[in-house]
Amino acid sequence: MEKHKEYFLLCKKYKAQLKNKKLEIPSFQLQKNGQLKIQQMAFMLIAVTIFFVLVGMFVLAFKFSDLKKTATDLEEKNAMLLVTKLANSPELSCGEAFGTGKTNCIDTDKVIVLNKKDYEGFWGNANIEIRKIYPKTNGEDVVCELNNYPNCDIIKVSSGDLSGFDTSNFVALCRKESSDSGVNDKCELGKLIVNYKSTW
Repeated sequence: MEKHKEYFLLCKKYKAQLKNKKLEIPSFQLQKNGQLKIQQMAFMLIAVTIFFVLVGMFVLAFKFSDLKKTATDLEEKNAMLLVTKLANSPELSCGEAFGTGKTNCIDTDKVIVLNKKDYEGFWGNANIEIRKIYPKTNGEDVVCELNNYPNCDIIKVSSGDLSGFDTSNFVALCRKESSDSGVNDKCELGKLIVNYKSTW
């Protein structure tokens, strides 16, 4: 019983000391817990930021791939519009020179003397050439110059270093030809080709 009394007195004494004295938690333990919480928060913020950056990059890559396809489609559409309008443009068309006004008729006499430097960039960034389909000159493709015209097959209206796709339109290639009987109109089958730049 005495042991119990001693234990009881000791507990009373300890309680009294606790009341008089503030309970002190060592400061190093508080700092350690605070630093751990800050580190956890920092790692979570970094992980969330990396996640959103990756999602953003994925969305941008998807949008840019769609943008490239749209740009290529737009270039193709512009080339188709250009090839349909080009044959009837005043710089290339036959006009009234061969009787009544003709559509899709190119005056090759006009085109061969066309100063290409004056029209550089006039039709945009495209390669434009006119090819004679029938009849071929000596069975091979000969590029037209002033010295070999009309015994040639290809007239380069504008040229550049473009690699891409082309679109074309069939046209009549007409010119004036002199013979013993006078000046005659001569028309041949040709193709107007516009090569446009691919954005891929």
